[in-house]
Amino acid sequence: MTKGFMFIFAASLLVMHLDCCSASFIGICYGRNADDLPTPDKVAQLVQLHQIKYVRIYDSNIQVLKAFANSGVELMVGISNLDLLPFSQFQTNADTWLRNSILPYYPATKITYITVGAEVTESPNSVSSLVVPAMNNVLTALKKAGLHKKIKVSSTHSLGVLSRSFPPSAGAFNSSHAHFLKPLLEFLAENQSPFMIDIYPYYAYRDSSNKVSLDYALFESSSEVIDPNSGLLYTNIFDAQIDALYYALKALNFTTIKVMVTETGWPSKGSPKETAATTDNAQKYNTNLIRHTINNTGTPAKPDEELDVYIFSLFNENRKPGLESERNWGVFYPNQTSVYNLDLTGRSTADTTTEVNNGTISNGTTTWCIASSTASQIDLQNAIDWACGSSGNVDCTAIQPSQPCFEPDNLISHASYAFNSYYQQNGASDIACSFGGTAVIVDKDPTYDNCIYMRTGNNKTTTSNTTAISSSPSSSSSSSSSRNEVSSLISKLCVLAFLFFLWNIGQA
Repeated sequence: MTKGFMFIFAASLLVMHLDCCSASFIGICYGRNADDLPTPDKVAQLVQLHQIKYVRIYDSNIQVLKAFANSGVELMVGISNLDLLPFSQFQTNADTWLRNSILPYYPATKITYITVGAEVTESPNSVSSLVVPAMNNVLTALKKAGLHKKIKVSSTHSLGVLSRSFPPSAGAFNSSHAHFLKPLLEFLAENQSPFMIDIYPYYAYRDSSNKVSLDYALFESSSEVIDPNSGLLYTNIFDAQIDALYYALKALNFTTIKVMVTETGWPSKGSPKETAATTDNAQKYNTNLIRHTINNTGTPAKPDEELDVYIFSLFNENRKPGLESERNWGVFYPNQTSVYNLDLTGRSTADTTTEVNNGTISNGTTTWCIASSTASQIDLQNAIDWACGSSGNVDCTAIQPSQPCFEPDNLISHASYAFNSYYQQNGASDIACSFGGTAVIVDKDPTYDNCIYMRTGNNKTTTSNTTAISSSPSSSSSSSSSRNEVSSLISKLCVLAFLFFLWNIGQA
């Protein structure tokens, strides 16, 4: 082999190694079709509190972009279907939009994706033919700004883009969309952008409950569905629908395009006929989805394949039209309290309960909530800021200078007081002390000197703010940090292996 060929071969191996070391992530959709939502700056604080690192918005609202500046959160911004015509007609429109709506806030606000149009095949107006020209103009604008390698351009689609999704191996695109799908797929392949799909097993169950079982839709099926063509076994409809898309792409010889799920979720409430729209089912679906995603198990047709997923949605949105369920997809109510307990880090509630209780505290015992000695300083500070702010509504006067709980002046001591106050004010429940693993429940009174720790029954204030902080910044940070450290370690090992390979080449 020539040295040139060996170098190219080695470089290819590096790309493969780095790719294999990547990990799937969970993001969330921040829709704003409501008249009672918190301000964008409060939303950004909530997102950071829960250590959500990836957020999709549906426009390029200036206030939202400003709110997420220097937050570390990666944003997916959108260009609506209504704007497809001007963006597709003139390059100057795309240039102006980028110059006025994106560049003033980038890179302080970390924008990584731009979606051009949303579910255009579902649009009553024929706008699908405008998508690719608009995408090209946006890409050209990004190239002029030197950002085309940092910000990817794509478009989102509903599962209706397929004409067949069962069995998965028979997955095929709807031929009526061929006029825009072929250039779209060519664009994605050429620019290494993902095919973005919105997947809703809820609708599959609601509309075909005689064919799709609830357990199969919720990732809780004990039986398997066999694809008669491939022989692959499926335990949930989510994987089956994703694989149908993979097979549809394969049928058109687009095998290098990655898939990204830009919307999925489950409603917590519905009309009387929507019996599956319950908080219990919503919690089950999203908890199982998160665990399934971050475990990097892939799908039967694409095992170990990275699959990034955005949960729909951050808030319930009271202005959305349609059935009752349409207004109840949120993980949070507009007042920022949790609709149900959801750990976005993938750590189960049962695991968290075992960790904080350590199996030692029996029912009826008076308990307190204090900071964990293993929590990081930044996680503790973020949690204190939240608990003592308008969201947690805790009176933190006692930990201010010259007050009885200020000494010892350290974050663990101050966080313990704030955590316990929130815990006691909210019923002394496990959820109110989870703080994502940075807090623990104890049965020994942490009161010292003149610093009196609140206990249930002597609350100075009451509040209905029962946010499930199991996915607080501390929460995610603790679990997310561990996951990121593992990913980082694996990546380093991959690079070391590659360097060792290069060294052997040099010795040959």
